[in-house]
Amino acid sequence: MQDDLQQNWIEVFVSTSQIGLEPIEGVLYACGLTGLMIHDSTDFTEFMENPDRKWDYIADELLEHKKDEPIGITFFLRDNVYGREQLAQIKDALQNVKRTETELDLGTLEITMKNVAEEDWANNWKKYFKPFPIGEKIMIKPSWEELPEQTDKVVLQIDPGHIFGTGTHETTQLCITLLERYLQKEDTMLDIGCGSGILSIAGLLLGAKEADAIDIDPNAIKIAYENSDRNQIDRARYHVAAGDVLEDTAVQDMYKGKNYDVVVANIVADIIIALTKQVPDYIKQAGIFVCSGIIVERKQDVLDALAAAKFSVVEVVEKASWAAIAARYEG
Repeated sequence: MQDDLQQNWIEVFVSTSQIGLEPIEGVLYACGLTGLMIHDSTDFTEFMENPDRKWDYIADELLEHKKDEPIGITFFLRDNVYGREQLAQIKDALQNVKRTETELDLGTLEITMKNVAEEDWANNWKKYFKPFPIGEKIMIKPSWEELPEQTDKVVLQIDPGHIFGTGTHETTQLCITLLERYLQKEDTMLDIGCGSGILSIAGLLLGAKEADAIDIDPNAIKIAYENSDRNQIDRARYHVAAGDVLEDTAVQDMYKGKNYDVVVANIVADIIIALTKQVPDYIKQAGIFVCSGIIVERKQDVLDALAAAKFSVVEVVEKASWAAIAARYEG
């Protein structure tokens, strides 16, 4: 069992504070993780100070270890391209929560990998990433791979770098499936939380006239533009920016009143719920909002927020433990 764990799983630790344990546990849960191991040395201290504890003897080695144990959460990711994609999603989510929870000391939120160096894993996962189809029209092709055979699908070449967007994650696949169904030729599109740019690039390849994309991570600008260049997309049709669309009014003003035909956001449920109050400023009447990154347990929360913001649900699709929603703005 231990050998299997070492060969097929990567052990990851997120450093936080005691007060940060609960919100960070929620973030990881929202990213689809279960089986979290919580490390809180204060629990052990309380146990030692409890006069009713039942153990007569505690080894000195355990005392020393528990005293110095950092506060944080351990979880495991598969040692493949899906695990790499999940890690990128987790990093984005942690960055978002650190930005929004300004009144809490969440600690460093530093991520460390226990049984492999992250820089090694950053390249090792690529051997698992091969061309594959999504929906009825798109074929995802890693930039370093060749297609095994000719295809009549639209080929989307991608190199996600270190950020989210290979197309292997269910949330991305659900978004592309909905874009295939609801994006029309010559539509305009806004991609919020664009990561590698995969969704907005897919939209352009499917016939969108123009797309804007934004991500909180400034590295997304370079990576998304490199990917659009790989797909021969004229930069006059594609505009990528970095910023906080939830909090920064200057960023919000960049997109207000543009009346996009389609807005897409593949993030996490809590961010999507917050966005439902803003997307009406960016979308035209009867425009389509495609949102994903929603664990099925939070689907109803998102549906309620969409209804409150005057969106009518057009379609809900699910895959594994994830849901995506296409909703029409009726405000």
